[in-house]
Amino acid sequence: MPLFEYKAVSPTGETVQGEMEAISQEMVIAKLQEAGNIPLNAKLAGQGFSLSRLRMGRRGMSGREVMEFTQQLSTLLAAGLPLDRSLGVLFDLTESERVKRTVGDIRDRVRGGGSLSDALEAQHGAFGRLYINMVRAGELGGTLDATLERLSDYIERSRELRDAVISALIYPILLILLAAGSLILLLVYVIPQFTPIFEELGGDMPMITRMVLAVGGVLQNFWWGLIGITVLAVVLFRRMLADPEKKMKWDTRVLGTRWIGDLIGKLETARLARTLGTLLVNGVPLLSAMSIGGKVVGNSQLRTEVEEAAREVKTGGGLARNLAKAGNFPRLALQMISVGEETGQLDSMLLKVADTYDREVRNTIDRLLSVFTPVVTLLLAVMIGTIVLSVLLAILSVNDLVG
Repeated sequence: MPLFEYKAVSPTGETVQGEMEAISQEMVIAKLQEAGNIPLNAKLAGQGFSLSRLRMGRRGMSGREVMEFTQQLSTLLAAGLPLDRSLGVLFDLTESERVKRTVGDIRDRVRGGGSLSDALEAQHGAFGRLYINMVRAGELGGTLDATLERLSDYIERSRELRDAVISALIYPILLILLAAGSLILLLVYVIPQFTPIFEELGGDMPMITRMVLAVGGVLQNFWWGLIGITVLAVVLFRRMLADPEKKMKWDTRVLGTRWIGDLIGKLETARLARTLGTLLVNGVPLLSAMSIGGKVVGNSQLRTEVEEAAREVKTGGGLARNLAKAGNFPRLALQMISVGEETGQLDSMLLKVADTYDREVRNTIDRLLSVFTPVVTLLLAVMIGTIVLSVLLAILSVNDLVG
């Protein structure tokens, strides 16, 4: 059976950690609970290493560390441990010195009489505004453990969506790199081998052959210039995006693109809806939630629309109607939000919108990849075929001269 590492809190409040053989993670948790312990973590032995442990100089906490902190603190509070004792347990269990310093500072501030939200706010931006405001709302409502559980779910779902997008992009990126590498290898190393032969035999080579040899010559002799142009283009592009006005124009243009714009719209809708829904469920007022939610939207055009909608909502307008003015948010999402407003269940409806568009994003990526992959393969075949054809035509022209 596989070996699992676990961390738990005993009935006396002491931290317990060790190893256990079990069929699954669920069985480890069940055995710990049967013994009266509060399980905090259970994972396969040897999987505890993380690149984040190597980043000892970085301040704050990574997204995964924040999620683990939230999950474990929620579990301890739900089991009835006081907040300061729960933070002390997490301090003792933390292995990373960087995270230990952060948790220790939070614990000390809470023991000194401060609130958890204020202690989190003092951690150099390790916890975002959304996180801090939800914790503050949970403290005011006396539901801190439930709030942390919802926060943990929010962070986990957001990470799952981001990881799904990144994972989907890995294959096409590798395919493009493979195609580019194959073409460069042919043009720089293979084709130039034929050049001396053609020049020695004399005669005019076909136009396509001369063009392929010219491209290969540029890549072989001026590769440094091409790299310099690429680096310069990247620097200029990033500088352009640093200008708010130019970034707005770029984001608006991208949003109007047929396929990419549709994907970005769904991705931003899912992110905004989950943020607003999670905040509203925890008692944060709609205007405050929209102020925070606008910050999580990456597209400048959509962010501006959210900010404008927030100003209109402040004067008494509906959320769905004001988001619909520019026509960039999906109609289905706006209809669902409108129904939520009419029925007084805006918070739960926003979370349903988020779940719906999480799935839509994954489906859209799958559809795009189903088109993109064969197109790249076809282009690669055409390019390689053109190179091979240029060599064959040159050989045929040489044979004509010899004959």
